[in-house]
Amino acid sequence: MDVVLHIGAHRTATTTFQAYLAENRVALARKGITVWGPKQTRDGLLTGVIPVDSPRPPQEQLDRARARVAINIARERRAGAKVLVISDENMIGAPRRCLRQGRLYSDIGQRMARFAHALDGQVTRAYLSIRSHESFWASVLSYGVARGHRVPDTATLEALAASPRLWRDVVLDVACALPGVKLTVMPYEIFGGLPERMLEHMTGLGPMPRAHAREWMNQAPNLPQLRRIVKDRGGAPAGLPEGPGKWQPFDDTALRDMREAYADDLYWLRAGAEGLAQLTEETGPVKTGTTPRPDQRKRGQDDGIENRRLA
Repeated sequence: MDVVLHIGAHRTATTTFQAYLAENRVALARKGITVWGPKQTRDGLLTGVIPVDSPRPPQEQLDRARARVAINIARERRAGAKVLVISDENMIGAPRRCLRQGRLYSDIGQRMARFAHALDGQVTRAYLSIRSHESFWASVLSYGVARGHRVPDTATLEALAASPRLWRDVVLDVACALPGVKLTVMPYEIFGGLPERMLEHMTGLGPMPRAHAREWMNQAPNLPQLRRIVKDRGGAPAGLPEGPGKWQPFDDTALRDMREAYADDLYWLRAGAEGLAQLTEETGPVKTGTTPRPDQRKRGQDDGIENRRLA
């Protein structure tokens, strides 16, 4: 049984993908695909992988989580599953933490190393979705303001636009935390509205169900909604422009710089990502058996991870 991790990132249609998996659970089971989405992972299954406030020390929490996960994976294997897909973007952290730090998932390496330990080397493939920086941060900010964060000032926006941490750094941290696991990067701009194509790439089991594949979930609020939300909680919608549509808080200079940064990310990925990850931009059907095994990863992956650790 292959164990596949889908780890986000946030605001890249992860909720849409998870809703698609949940709605098609029966059809997927007939193909030998079992899914652990947030309903499973956040209901005690992974508790303790990231330490919580508890009388038990962190290492004991992690060890208990590891045993719990092993029991459940063994049960899925005995039931005859071919692929277990584990999808939970909160494994890599929270977008509100990204906002507070002004950086992309600064502790993703430590977090994923703990999940790798809890999964006891059973993960065969991992998938990370990325999104253009200006689009990602605009969506995170919109969602954050709707959930109670203040409207960001100019200094905050300038700091986000100039953040030195790019998706390349996120990919390097994940690859270092998951040695021996085939890491694939899927751009939101291509796969955000194609959950069935994402699943085809993840499983290698051919065409997936189209039912519920175009139901868009958890969209960021638009400008009229944001102005109303801020006004309803007693604030002044300063910093939120008038008019309809999505909120784009960054000015033209920031937009240019952030788009160039994303282009650099994609260029690095297309060039091979130092053998640590593979960029997937092809949306065509995936034939059974075409998903490479972990032992077929690109030459140099182990050396690249070791160099990253030494650095």
